[in-house]
Amino acid sequence: MTNESLIKKSKWLSKHLRHAPERIGLVLEEGGWVAVADLLEAGRRNNMALSLDQLEEVVASNDKQRFSFSPDKTKIRANQGHSVEVDLQLQPQEPPAVLLHGTGAQNKDSILASGLLKGRRHHVHLSRDVETARKVGGRHGKPLVFRVDAAQMHADGIEFFVSDNGVWLCDFVAPRYLTLYDD
Repeated sequence: MTNESLIKKSKWLSKHLRHAPERIGLVLEEGGWVAVADLLEAGRRNNMALSLDQLEEVVASNDKQRFSFSPDKTKIRANQGHSVEVDLQLQPQEPPAVLLHGTGAQNKDSILASGLLKGRRHHVHLSRDVETARKVGGRHGKPLVFRVDAAQMHADGIEFFVSDNGVWLCDFVAPRYLTLYDD
């Protein structure tokens, strides 16, 4: 598959596994899972022909590891980032002491005033490393990275989860837990 084809199919999967499964006749099961056979059939019905081999290639080659197969590869799901109601069945985890959040520089004042909000998504997304945070921030303009005092948040009773692809998740990060990351 060409890189262009991989990207197109990955975006299609993101749209329908994270935001609009109903548009192609899918219903997310508990945990956000969809039967692979149902997804492939929905693709055929909706002008996105996708073979099992191609689906496996998209999942394996996605740089953000957005998707996971069940152990028997009969089901697939998006790991996080849903805007539709779904319980990913993630268990609370103790976070590392510091996590990072990348955003566009134009969001600095708003974030310092209001904190990190999940918006239409289920969670605020946080990373363990600066490179990932900068990459995420770069999608929104000039990147800006915030350091999150996850240890103090956890001590204050705030729950954290970690998705299958290593993205740390929480409901909200208050401004008091945020500082700008300086190189």
